[in-house]
Amino acid sequence: MYRISEISMKLDGTEEDLKREAAARLKVSSGQIRAFKLYKKSVDARKKNDVHFICTVDVDCGQNHSPRDPKITEAEPYRYELPAGKPREIRPVVVGFGPAGLFAALILAQAGQRPVVFERGSAVERRKEQVALFWKTGKLDTESNVQFGEGGAGTFSDGKLNTGTKDSRARKVLEEFVAAGAPQEILYLAKPHIGTDRLPGAVKNIRERIIALGGEVHFETCLQNILMKDGRVTGVEVKPRGGSSYTLEADRVILAVGHSARDTFEMLYSLKLPMEQKPFSVGARIEHPQELVSRSQYGSFAGHPALGAADYKLAVHLKNGRGVYTFCMCPGGQVVAAASEEGRLVTNGMSNFARNGRNANAALLVSVGPKDFGSGHPLAGVEFQRRLEEQAFQLGGGDFRAPVQRVEDFLKRVPSKKIGGCQPTYLPGVTPCSLDNCLPDFITDSMRQGILLMEHKLKGFSDPDALLTAVESRSSSPVRILRGDGMQSVAVEGLYPCGEGAGYAGGIISAAVDGIKCAEQVVRGC
Repeated sequence: MYRISEISMKLDGTEEDLKREAAARLKVSSGQIRAFKLYKKSVDARKKNDVHFICTVDVDCGQNHSPRDPKITEAEPYRYELPAGKPREIRPVVVGFGPAGLFAALILAQAGQRPVVFERGSAVERRKEQVALFWKTGKLDTESNVQFGEGGAGTFSDGKLNTGTKDSRARKVLEEFVAAGAPQEILYLAKPHIGTDRLPGAVKNIRERIIALGGEVHFETCLQNILMKDGRVTGVEVKPRGGSSYTLEADRVILAVGHSARDTFEMLYSLKLPMEQKPFSVGARIEHPQELVSRSQYGSFAGHPALGAADYKLAVHLKNGRGVYTFCMCPGGQVVAAASEEGRLVTNGMSNFARNGRNANAALLVSVGPKDFGSGHPLAGVEFQRRLEEQAFQLGGGDFRAPVQRVEDFLKRVPSKKIGGCQPTYLPGVTPCSLDNCLPDFITDSMRQGILLMEHKLKGFSDPDALLTAVESRSSSPVRILRGDGMQSVAVEGLYPCGEGAGYAGGIISAAVDGIKCAEQVVRGC
């Protein structure tokens, strides 16, 4: 099997076109190709008058070649091998059922370990109803929402699966998602996504696989305490919603609680578990008409059915030392209410698989770090987030309406009195105002500089009617729970801080990979 890279294909091209080009590269006839598979596909829009695809294909032509073309290599099929280990007498526990906990539990189940999972939020079917009610009425369930529940925060997002990690386990994650019903194309697209409408079904199917393999999943059950003795974990104390707390013996606990489990962070701090402040980013969601973004990215090719809605990823470094960048860009999506605490407002973004909404949105973020938090306390970043979220809540009107400002008004430092041509997608509603009243000057000043610089990279980014919706404060965890050998806590043997909440991942794929790695250590008995 040969892997042939950098094959150009027109937007209207077909698989037969790729086969013919692959055969020509191998100097064989198309009829000699016995097996053919698309391995990677990306859009090349560097020249707006020649937007096309760049593809990599795997080909079996039944012959051995010694091609001199550096773009032709031997293709090695991916195969994930479960770590060797015997089922433990005491079942491992996984706390949290976002991407890290989901895939940690899946690997443990596949290895015959029969994990026990505790998730404070609801199963995804019930969770969707709770979130929809919040968006419609402003009635927040603080235990099951956009942040908490089966699938984690990524369930209400674009379901974006591209990542910077080079870890081969990322392929395992993609293959498991496909086996659970996700679109086949995520295996070869350079920027794969599942969409918030399809991701819940895939998550549910993975959960059912875990249970079929002997695992248990307990929803609406919150971690209250970690039991320890002589530097080793001995069990967990959990509390079902509406019920009484109970303990479960455990000598291996994977802690995958997500980046918003602030009460859990406080409990871990009270146990003197070593943790430290971690840099993260804050800002607002910026929203444009999708047509503007697609036209800027694809020129006259915008709207071609083979392309779909265009995305972007922008970053600039300012003279003040701050980084400003876009994150979690959602083509054809909507800005969503993502609060998990009363009296505090948080925004995020999401897209359906079709990405066919009228607007595009992305987080416009400014880097922050310990020097901004005003304290050396390990949880000072959490309090920094909370202050901004409280100010945004009050500025919006105190009922989860979000404060918004037109980009033109924001750049001119004048409050917005009305909405322009870009209509907001945020529910339960918005309040035009000045974002300077809920974000510190160093954030808003950096955002202004960033918007103007990003205009040079994406025409229309500073469009006067583009809309900023505040506040985006949960881009990543504000803490890191320290771990050492075998991915265990530096202070507690058998405790595995894992994923985004522990400060070791950022996004669905990297969190899932971290969950797999922690599970492997448990299986091996580390």
